Amino acid sequence: MSDIGIEAFKDITWLDIGFEFRTRYEMRHNDIRRVEGGVDNPFFLRSRAYLGIREILDPFRGAVEFQDSRVYNNKFPSTDQENNPYDLIQAYGELYFKNALGEDDRKQNRPLRFRVGRMAYETLDRRFIARNEWRNTTNTFEGFRLNLGREANDWEIDMWGYQPVKRLQTEFDRRNDHLWFFGAIGHWRKWSDIITLQPYYMGQLQTPDVNGHTATSQLPREIHMPSLRGYGKIGNLLDYDINFSYQFGTNGTQRQDAYGYTTEIGKNFNYSWKPRVSAFYGYATGDRNPNDNVNNRFDRFFGFARPWSADHYVIYENIKAPKIRFDLQPTQKLGFEAAYAWFWLASSTDRLFDSFDGNISVVKDPGFNRDKTGRSGDYVGSAVELRLRYQLTSRINTVIGYTHFTAGDFVKNRIAAQPDHIAQRSGNTDFFYVEVLMSAF
Repeated sequence: MSDIGIEAFKDITWLDIGFEFRTRYEMRHNDIRRVEGGVDNPFFLRSRAYLGIREILDPFRGAVEFQDSRVYNNKFPSTDQENNPYDLIQAYGELYFKNALGEDDRKQNRPLRFRVGRMAYETLDRRFIARNEWRNTTNTFEGFRLNLGREANDWEIDMWGYQPVKRLQTEFDRRNDHLWFFGAIGHWRKWSDIITLQPYYMGQLQTPDVNGHTATSQLPREIHMPSLRGYGKIGNLLDYDINFSYQFGTNGTQRQDAYGYTTEIGKNFNYSWKPRVSAFYGYATGDRNPNDNVNNRFDRFFGFARPWSADHYVIYENIKAPKIRFDLQPTQKLGFEAAYAWFWLASSTDRLFDSFDGNISVVKDPGFNRDKTGRSGDYVGSAVELRLRYQLTSRINTVIGYTHFTAGDFVKNRIAAQPDHIAQRSGNTDFFYVEVLMSAF
């Protein structure tokens, strides 16, 4: 409150407030996520309001965040990814003990923080826990979170036990009583001039939901995922980010045996327009044999999807995805990004998740997005991705983006194999959007 520029509020440092409104227009042509072709021109609206209290009542703190998400002019029925009016994405109480764990070697206090309630946040590289800022609706959880230390400390531990919140379009959101999501993240920063290490573990425990909207939610599941991430810089030469995760447990009647990894290297050049070049490669296993008792399909948990592909065709499962990217920032307010990405299935006998309505079916792998014989091939396609960012004022940010996807053999063959269900087309798509984000504070 002290930072909004009103003299009467300059000493109110204990109250955090925020309000923002985002609108986005999209034009999608022959979207391969749909069995139907043609053009879709939806408008997405999202409003948020935030209120938080800290310090004045220590050790008691808390926050509430309201969100209203709507979609208009969409060609297809709305889902909980686009529409979720009048709901809370955060409502928690917190106990915060500023000096509970003393000081670290850097003479920074090491606090203890315990939260209970509804929470929405991001951590690590957002591939397993994310608010999903691009999407019109937000991931959120109900449960508890315990933090030992903070980001400024040389080490920190983050632990949680949550039940994900189900986004209900016509009712107040409520937690999923059939699923627990739990884990712990360690942060080791004593060597941060070279590398920051993040060993972590995440798990899911699910009981069958006979009324579940997807085949996966109707299964008993227990998945464990030990992981290790490291990121840092090699002098002034390169920066890097590497992550590996292994999953084991049970998925229905099958044994879970899957893994995924990502690696990225980049370089910033010391010129006025701040050019940056980076290269990324991500891999996640797919189910190798649909007829055995082993599930090799990697589970992304609650991570983001869009950075894998700007048009939202690919997620962190059954994928091999190299990408090169180039960034420029000619002025403080203007930024430009260009990328080229290629996509292959890690297993040609498993699915491409977000294609031809396959991911929303109550029938497991209905066939439109999976060829269990592997004869459709493994090359999904390639994409050129462009994005222009401009800050109109300190409170208004705009983004214009365009992606052209060129279909590979897998997409072309799945279209041709289903003439009675999928509108016949080349598989190539175009995606254009304009987004405006306005913040009141």
